[in-house]
Amino acid sequence: MAAAGTQLGRLLGGLWFLAALLGRPGATAAAAGQPAAPAVAAVDGRRAVAATGEDFVCATLDWWPPDKCDYGTCAWGRAGLLNLDLSNKVLLNAVRAFSPPLLLRLGGSLQDKVMYGYGAGRPCAPFVRNASEMHGFSQGCLPLRRWDDLNAFFRRSGAKVVFGLNALNGRVPLPDGSMGGPWDYTNAASLIRYTANKGYRIHGWELGNELSGTGVGARVGADQYAADVIALKALVDDVYRSEPSKPLVVAPGGFFDQAWFTELVVKTGPDLLSVVTHHVYNLGPGRDTHLIDKILDPSTLDGMVSTFSDLQRLLKSTGTSAVAWVGEAGGAYNSGRHLVTDAFVFSFWYADELSGVSGFCGCSWICVCFECFFFFFFARFLDQLGMAARFDTKSYCRQSLVGGNYGLLNTTTFQPNPDYYSALLWHRLMGTKVLAVTFSGTNKIRAYAHCARDSESLCC
Repeated sequence: MAAAGTQLGRLLGGLWFLAALLGRPGATAAAAGQPAAPAVAAVDGRRAVAATGEDFVCATLDWWPPDKCDYGTCAWGRAGLLNLDLSNKVLLNAVRAFSPPLLLRLGGSLQDKVMYGYGAGRPCAPFVRNASEMHGFSQGCLPLRRWDDLNAFFRRSGAKVVFGLNALNGRVPLPDGSMGGPWDYTNAASLIRYTANKGYRIHGWELGNELSGTGVGARVGADQYAADVIALKALVDDVYRSEPSKPLVVAPGGFFDQAWFTELVVKTGPDLLSVVTHHVYNLGPGRDTHLIDKILDPSTLDGMVSTFSDLQRLLKSTGTSAVAWVGEAGGAYNSGRHLVTDAFVFSFWYADELSGVSGFCGCSWICVCFECFFFFFFARFLDQLGMAARFDTKSYCRQSLVGGNYGLLNTTTFQPNPDYYSALLWHRLMGTKVLAVTFSGTNKIRAYAHCARDSESLCC
């Protein structure tokens, strides 16, 4: 991906230039005719305060068909899993550029309406627009031939895949409005067995999408969900019993609800569930005309702190071996907003969680040198990833790799949007060890620090 490499180099050069400007003491204040306010950052390199996974940067691929429209705009094009052009070289190289391999989570709202590989007289029909159905579409189907094609693409690109299974199959409506009864995993089991027999490598199987708590479109009680996760674990253990390492068992792929998540974690026991996933859309709907104001408002960015800290505390207090992932994060729901969530300004939301670069400063635990100005700007440029990392999140899956108005890649051309480079920079530069940082001077600048990727010592 030579063009992407050239653009990445230019972006790095531009960031260094801007870092120098922003890093000059009092530069901003002087320009405004105000006295300079002192700003001090300290990085404690003596110990790590948290750790991410090697697959921290992750992206999603969704099921939405071309006629998925929000607010009069159909932003998905042919980016859905059933329509995506898997022969496109730009798309292939965009995934290949990540090394270690990029983690891809396959799922989304229509995930719980997908059946797999019908045959013998049963047609494998696509999604059909139907306003009376949940999420506005009928049940759809993944043909096994398309699953073969997708896995061929994953093999060529080197991507690691987590597949979201349909968790509503077989359930019935209950008087309280939830969906009850045990999960019918017959169809899911056929896909898992087919996948294993074909030798396709799946990093994890995730159960359901946004069915936790009050749910989005539908909900399932935590007690029943826990029983279904236990059934999925037994299925995975059986299918992969001869494999030295088994796919992860991942759940619930929904919005964090303290009581619901606690019941799920406690009832699945300490070692059964591999990953607890939650979703992030803290900016509200994509139609909000004040999205940019929210993105640039520190108080809005701080709104996710309690979710990350509460989930971290839950996992520690219950003694589970499960780790936390952000399984889907698009910031603004209903496909985002064109020229906002696919533009440079969105990096102030996305990368703030990602942000903070260490390894440039040849110093001990107090890092005060010119090179660290890049660290300050990068933190400002990039909050969701840095914040998530600080609370022991192991993977952070951006909605989406391509599709909607929040894709890392343009939906039509697959050319990178600005946040693609934010993700790639993080992936290439940031190590897994998260360091403690204190910063004083202004709440408009965020500071996060990690040891550099491949660093052998704790101190950067």
